[in-house]
Amino acid sequence: MSDGTKIEWTDATWNPITGCAIVSPGCTNCYAMKLAGTRLQHHPSRAGLTRDSKAGPVWTGEVRFNEEWLTQPLSWKRPRMIFVCAHGDLFAEGVPDEWIDKAFAVMALAPHHIFQVLTKRAERMREYLTTPMRQYKISAAQLDLHGNIASPGIWPHLPLPNVWLGVSVEDQKRADERIPILLDTPAAIRWISAEPMLGPLDLDKDGAVNDDSGRSYLRSWGRNDFYSRGLDWVVAGGESGTGCRPAHPHWIYSLRDQCAAADVPFLFKQWGNWIVASEENGHTDSAMATNDAIWLDLDGRQAKPSCDGMREPIGMFRVTKSRAGRLLAGVEHNGYPPLPAHFTKEAAV
Repeated sequence: MSDGTKIEWTDATWNPITGCAIVSPGCTNCYAMKLAGTRLQHHPSRAGLTRDSKAGPVWTGEVRFNEEWLTQPLSWKRPRMIFVCAHGDLFAEGVPDEWIDKAFAVMALAPHHIFQVLTKRAERMREYLTTPMRQYKISAAQLDLHGNIASPGIWPHLPLPNVWLGVSVEDQKRADERIPILLDTPAAIRWISAEPMLGPLDLDKDGAVNDDSGRSYLRSWGRNDFYSRGLDWVVAGGESGTGCRPAHPHWIYSLRDQCAAADVPFLFKQWGNWIVASEENGHTDSAMATNDAIWLDLDGRQAKPSCDGMREPIGMFRVTKSRAGRLLAGVEHNGYPPLPAHFTKEAAV
């Protein structure tokens, strides 16, 4: 847990639950997994949550409840955006509902903060939030916390207005699996994180929600209620770290343009460790035979050094994350959904 973080779209991280399991390609180079198996492997919150493999630390599927950190957001008086379970998944398979109830109890008690929940388990999240009597169970969890908090309970009307629910979507397959379920989940704000972006995403295509309505993931499609809106926020980014995979620039620019056309806030987090070969960036196609270069096609295929059979290959060079930066055509994209009157991103930094 950290009051302060280098993650570009949030202000702090809160880890009442740690541990996870690999469920899709976006998990392969998970920074939290590698950290839990290296620098934090002996910390009580991480010990035993990973096993060694030839590829490095891998989640075991075990999860841990860190009760000593549960009420930490209540001590932060200045409004913050808080990434929930940055080193795990609030809705992971081994997490009992009672733990989630406690996390939601704290979030309800801290309406001055914005809590950003991100999961790869969209079905579990929907099931949890649509279970009858859920708000009563969260209220009961608040009563259990009474001895640890100075303020009385706040009745948890669902969906909580200060909780943003999101899903990770690294490619079109995962987008088509997870976003429709997210849009069927009651939430004040719904968002996606396309990081690491491993393929193109079409969020505004006809029939994107896999029914006959022709509605898209980005646009509202009828009644003015929690179930009629499209996505409220889109975050995207490339991958960084050991073994990181490059993101094709066309994927990023297309997603930016889709959000602009639908008037959906867009935040570009980072290019990661890869940058386009160009004179401007100090690299040219003629240098593509070097060890730090690849050809990347629109469908994500990589080749080195030949590009035979590729549709639209582009040269990419591996550089530091800071060198790659987060500019798109010279512009930094920091879009957010509308914030409460008492809260501004600048005030939270």
